[in-house]
Amino acid sequence: MANLRQILAATDLSSPSRQAVRRAALQAKECGARLDLLHVLSRAPFEKLRNLVTDVPPGLEERLEADARDELVRLAERLHQDYGVSAGVHVVTGSLLAEIENQTDALRADLLAVGGRGEGFMRHRVLGSTAERLVSKTRSPLLVVKQPARQAYRTLLVPVDFSSVSAATLRLARDVAPGAEIVLLHVFEVPFEGRLRLAGVKDEVLNGYRVAARQEALSKLQALAEQARLASGSVRFLVLQGNPERRILEQEQDQACDLIVIGKHGEGQLEELLLGSTTRQVLVESQCDVLVVV
Repeated sequence: MANLRQILAATDLSSPSRQAVRRAALQAKECGARLDLLHVLSRAPFEKLRNLVTDVPPGLEERLEADARDELVRLAERLHQDYGVSAGVHVVTGSLLAEIENQTDALRADLLAVGGRGEGFMRHRVLGSTAERLVSKTRSPLLVVKQPARQAYRTLLVPVDFSSVSAATLRLARDVAPGAEIVLLHVFEVPFEGRLRLAGVKDEVLNGYRVAARQEALSKLQALAEQARLASGSVRFLVLQGNPERRILEQEQDQACDLIVIGKHGEGQLEELLLGSTTRQVLVESQCDVLVVV
C-alpha cells in the first residue's frame, strides 16, 4: 500500500458526505496513509446576501468559517475514536473546484474522496454539474462514495478496455483493496457486425468472430493480471459482448460488487469535458462506490 500515502476527503458537512469522510478514514487505516479533511465555503452566498441586504452583520463570514471549522474538528475527533486515525482539518473560502484542486495539489494527495450524494455537491442518482466538472478536472484518483463505510471493500469490479490507463486502473484497485476479490471485466463488440450481417455474412461465421474476439480478450485479461502480479485466487475474468455501460451496471449487481474501479476515459470513447461517456454513465447510475482513475 506504499502508493497510497495521502488521502484528502472533501465534505460539505451534510450527512451523506460524512460517509465519504468515514470511508476515507477507513482507507487511511487500512493503508497507513495520512488523512486530511477539507470544507470549502463558497463566496457566492455572501455576495448574494450583500446584494440583498445593506447592513450585513460584521464578521459574519468569519463566524461561519469558525463554525465550520469547529464542526470539522468534531468530525475529525469522532474519526479518531472510531478508526484510530488522526486527520488534518482545512476550512477555506473560495471556489469549490479551485480550492479542492489547490488543496489536492498542496497535500500531494494520492486519493480524493467525495460523497456521492450531498447538499449542492452530488445529488441522489444525478451527477450535478459541479461534481461532474470535479471528476473531469482532478488530476488525482477520485473516490465517489455512495454507500455507508461499514467494512473494507470485498468485491471490486474493474472494467478495462486495454487502453493505456487499464494497467494503472488495476494497480490502484489492488492498492485500495488488497484483500478484495477482483472481477476483471472486458466488454467487446464485433467490429461492423451489423454491416456484415446486412452484407449476408452467415451467423456461424459471425459466431466464429465472436469466439475469436472473446478468446483474444481473455488472453489480454490474463496478461494484465500477471503484469499486476495478482494472485490467481484473487481475480476472476469476465468477457461479455454488448454495450459497455449496460454490461458494467449489470455486473455490478450480478457480482455483488461494492466498488467499481474505472478509468476516466479510454481509447475509442467520445469525451465531453474530458470525461468518457461510459465512465459518466457508470458514475451516475451505479449503486456502489466508484473509483475513477486518471
